[in-house]
Amino acid sequence: MRRLSRKKALNFVKELDAFPKVPESYVETSATGGTVSLVAFTAMALLAFFEFFVYRDTWMKYEYEVDKDFSSKLRINIDITVAMRCQFVGADVLDLAETMVASDGLQYEPVRSISLSPQQRLWHRTLLLVQNRLREEHSLQDVIFKSVMKGGPTALPPREDDPTQPLNACRIHGHLYVNKVAGNFHITVGKAIPHPRGHAHLAALVSHETYNFSHRIDHLSFGEEIPGILNPLDGTEKVCTDHNQMFQYFITIVPTKLETYKVSADTHQYSVTERERVINHAAGSHGVSGIFMKYDVSSLRVLVTEQHMPLWQFLVRLCGIIGGIFSTTGMLHGLVGFCVDVVCCRFKLGVYKPKGVSYL
Repeated sequence: MRRLSRKKALNFVKELDAFPKVPESYVETSATGGTVSLVAFTAMALLAFFEFFVYRDTWMKYEYEVDKDFSSKLRINIDITVAMRCQFVGADVLDLAETMVASDGLQYEPVRSISLSPQQRLWHRTLLLVQNRLREEHSLQDVIFKSVMKGGPTALPPREDDPTQPLNACRIHGHLYVNKVAGNFHITVGKAIPHPRGHAHLAALVSHETYNFSHRIDHLSFGEEIPGILNPLDGTEKVCTDHNQMFQYFITIVPTKLETYKVSADTHQYSVTERERVINHAAGSHGVSGIFMKYDVSSLRVLVTEQHMPLWQFLVRLCGIIGGIFSTTGMLHGLVGFCVDVVCCRFKLGVYKPKGVSYL
């Protein structure tokens, strides 16, 4: 009884077979079928090879949310060289509440001049070329995000100064911590001193003939410093055409959470517009000579996450490629054979009729 039930179960399973086997003696091979099979296998191998590279690649996903972190401090990273002596210039930050931020984190380093050595000039030109490509092709930013921590060209190469030249320029570098509100970072004539209504700069002792706010911004970023990330103002170089000249940068800062397979950091991206003009009170152009960076913090936060294709999706796509090519080539082979039969006049009704029986 058990054997009988097993045979019945086996027969039932055999009836459910969706892949019936055809005896080899009933299968007819042809040269055209072999050619089509060779083409199909080649296409399968190529597409599977390319699909593997797609599986290995990653892409950046951008999401937006309201920034709820309004109590933390915002870090400003600065590296600017000004064509004036350090004793004649002062840098500080004044926020929207007219609160003067302590600039103890900034260092004033006397340098020979604002000009660059040949090695530094080559680095600077390369950086400007990359910046121009980033402005034209925004998708390159994804490549930079994925290649962080590889030591991109974000640091000026060391320079060999001539000790005989005087120290006529000043490199201001370091970092500041400010409130996450709109503010104004500026470099102008004279050191800053506290004032009941804000602050003031001791500019009366500096001659107007020494004013020269030609400058080069080697680095300006907000938040955590990440090696390999390029910022819009990195490499910016401005030359004065007049002693009394004002340079203005209007910056919009966007908090950014970066999550890649190599780094996880809270940083900030920013966009900037520039303006420069000569101060001439007689012509109605009022203001103060210097470099002014007015920034504002966006209320939105960008989440940048590196995504990868899961293994199950790769296997499904691979099966789709193999099955699709196999089925498509089979149908094309049958269609081409049918057309050949029609063209060659072999598709006649009499050919497929059973042979008649002759009677004596």
